[in-house]
Amino acid sequence: RRKKGGSIDPQGYDAGKKVTGRKRHILVDTLGLILGVVVHAGNVQDRDGAAALLRRTRRLFPFIEVIYADGGYQGPKMAARVARTGTWRLEIVKRSDAPRFEVLPKRWIVERTFAWLSRCRRLARDFERHVRTVVAFIRLAMIRLMLRRLTATRSD
Repeated sequence: RRKKGGSIDPQGYDAGKKVTGRKRHILVDTLGLILGVVVHAGNVQDRDGAAALLRRTRRLFPFIEVIYADGGYQGPKMAARVARTGTWRLEIVKRSDAPRFEVLPKRWIVERTFAWLSRCRRLARDFERHVRTVVAFIRLAMIRLMLRRLTATRSD
């Protein structure tokens, strides 16, 4: 008998990353604020999750021209999906070959947003049974972050 309880929405196993659970795909602006989010089982390829994210986000933000993505989203299939969803351009930001850590422009923006989200206790682990609940908590965490920034007192 399982102690954890059943998951209503499926969780999958990603053999490349060796993790069980769900994947989160987010589209952010240059400040790291979320424009769109998609959550799915871990066994779904990154390109498939990105295609769903792009379809949903395109209608809300038709003025976006360039999308930066990491190496997991490269290839002709992804380029064809991006071309089908709109007139935007996909630019892949590749890892550097340096043996030490190096901050790459554009690539750290999404990672920083994930770090902000993981500060919320509910999003630090995969606790939720429904994908729609995960998406709701991601949106609530971003709303909370934006409200804190708006209400921050500035001393001049």
